[in-house]
Parts: sequence; structure tokens; C-alpha cells
Amino acid sequence: MAGPPGRASASLLCKWRCPVRELLRTNDLVKISWVRSVLADAGIEAVVLDAHASVVEGSVLAIQRRIMVLDDDLAEARRVLDDVGESYPRD
Repeated sequence: MAGPPGRASASLLCKWRCPVRELLRTNDLVKISWVRSVLADAGIEAVVLDAHASVVEGSVLAIQRRIMVLDDDLAEARRVLDDVGESYPRD
């Protein structure tokens, strides 16, 4: 399973030379945890960006956390979220 929220897993960091894409952004920590778990069950690694910036802002919630996946995994990650009824921004 992927690492704790806000921390990239070691295997994903090894792949950072590949482009990553934003899957969704939210301030809902439960949603972030659940989405990462669903993706991990499907074999898709995800990393949460902006977690520390979000914490620095306090309760203002001005900076949302972003769930990122490898560009090659984006279509499959969206399919997984569709299958579980989770919404995400469509481009």
C-alpha cells in the first residue's frame, strides 16, 4: 500500500522522472485516505501533494491537497474512481 498521506512512497519517488497528473484535489482527509486505498487496491500508486502547505494555512482551507498519479495510470485511476462512484474533475 502507498505511504502515509502527504508522503511519497519510495517506489513512486523512483518513478518521478515520469510525468504525474492530478487526479483530484480536496481538503477532506477521509476522502484522500479512501481514494488512496481504493487506488492501492487496484495497484495504482498515488501521492498527495501540498499537504504541508495546506497545514500551514490552518483552518482557512485555501490550499487543497492534490492526489497525483503517474500519467500512464491516469485513465485507469479514473476508471477505478468511476467504478466506486467517486467524482473527480473531468478535463
